Amino acid sequence: MAINFFIEEISFALKNRRRRKAWLRQLALSENHDIAELNYIFCSDDYLLTINKEYLNHDTFTDIITFDNSEEEGVIEGDIFISIDRVKDNARTLKIQEEEELNRVISHGLLHLLGYKDKTKAQSVLMRNKEDFAISLYEKT
Repeated sequence: MAINFFIEEISFALKNRRRRKAWLRQLALSENHDIAELNYIFCSDDYLLTINKEYLNHDTFTDIITFDNSEEEGVIEGDIFISIDRVKDNARTLKIQEEEELNRVISHGLLHLLGYKDKTKAQSVLMRNKEDFAISLYEKT
């Protein structure tokens, strides 16, 4: 059950690493999944834009890209890239704390690996509800 946090091309310090790991495990377990290996890579807009272009053929900034490496049902393996630039900008736009937005994006990536999507309106509503649940779970951790 390895959960790893990496920093690429930015100056960023992730707080509460142990708490976040316990929270992510709890979130996965709430959906009857175990985490085998989960890598979070916090990076810049430009770093994530390069990945977006190279792997998804999208020439746009985004806050998160999730790669599912899972091979076994009910076992999570994946890499989640998060742009801290986008997280900060989104927090300002939404007038919320950066920490709350960061938790929303962190949980969003794991929720994708748990099978939740956000392409349609109904999927987006369900995803937002799951994110809200995840944030409340973090607050209890």
